[in-house]
Amino acid sequence: MDLGLTDRVYVLTGASRGLGFATAECLVADGARVVLSARAPERVAEAVERLGGPGHAIGLTADLADPETPQRLVVAAWEHFGRLDGALVSVGGPPRGTAAQATDEQWRQSFETVFLGSVRAARTVAGALTDGGAIGLVLSTSARGPVPGLGISNGLRPGLAGVAKDMADEYGPRGVRVLGLLPGRIMTDRNRELLAATGDAEAARAEAEAGIPLRRIGGPAEFGRVAAFLLSPAASYVTGVTVPVDGGALRGL
Repeated sequence: MDLGLTDRVYVLTGASRGLGFATAECLVADGARVVLSARAPERVAEAVERLGGPGHAIGLTADLADPETPQRLVVAAWEHFGRLDGALVSVGGPPRGTAAQATDEQWRQSFETVFLGSVRAARTVAGALTDGGAIGLVLSTSARGPVPGLGISNGLRPGLAGVAKDMADEYGPRGVRVLGLLPGRIMTDRNRELLAATGDAEAARAEAEAGIPLRRIGGPAEFGRVAAFLLSPAASYVTGVTVPVDGGALRGL
């Protein structure tokens, strides 16, 4: 299938590794060009090199909690590639622990980055898009059901799913699509950290896989391919939804 991605340009936040980078790889492989951002300059530089350099990707060192970051990304896309067609907004997971255990400061910092940073990025990019543009928010299966031990995520992700739906309604008449992606167990650094935090990573992995109908944890590329499709013109009639990429783990219809 031709996804129609050739020469299209996307910005991706939190994309020096993990799900964001996997999506960038899939976009570039199908002919798109990307603007990446992350907080660690050495990781940004490495990611750009792995994607083929300035002809395919450029990178910015930036924090989504910084109000200026979204506009910097938009400007970089236009200045370097001459257009902008969409974005994948991904933010690192908030601290572990239950909702009651989290401190006010942890809630405040997570809100600034995970919630407000994502909303600001989506709003800014949407303002620069024309008919055919698309924005994907990387959320979590916690948007539909609480994940034990991830209280802050359980609190913030459902709100972002609601924001995505609201924005889809608002920007739809302009031909701009907004949707959410719900990764389940994907073997990223974040999930390795969560498994290790149990004290017995192998046992925790076996338990997690037993609860997934496909009986395995997914790979980043399996998420990236879905995200690239949803951002592409091939998914031009898909908006306002949350799409699980979880091996069937969510039990709701």
